[in-house]
Amino acid sequence: MAVKIRMKRMGSKRKPYYRVVVADSRSPRDGRIIEQIGTYNPLSETPEVSIDEDKALDWLSKGAKPSDTVRNLFSKEGIMTKFHESKAK
Repeated sequence: MAVKIRMKRMGSKRKPYYRVVVADSRSPRDGRIIEQIGTYNPLSETPEVSIDEDKALDWLSKGAKPSDTVRNLFSKEGIMTKFHESKAK
């Protein structure tokens, strides 16, 4: 089973916020998920990102592939550098 870390859209029309979730790559965008690991709100004055680093690093070490947008969020939060450092050890 191919597992992806991606965003699930929530909210109403023109007022989106997103949940960062772990899901099977074959499931639809807003469909069944395995686990929720964070949230992202792009509409606030400064975009709010809250991600559980331990869960994210655990799923990355298990082989889950982040989407491009989630990879950018992880890079800004410093999660990707921690993952690459732990991988190099």
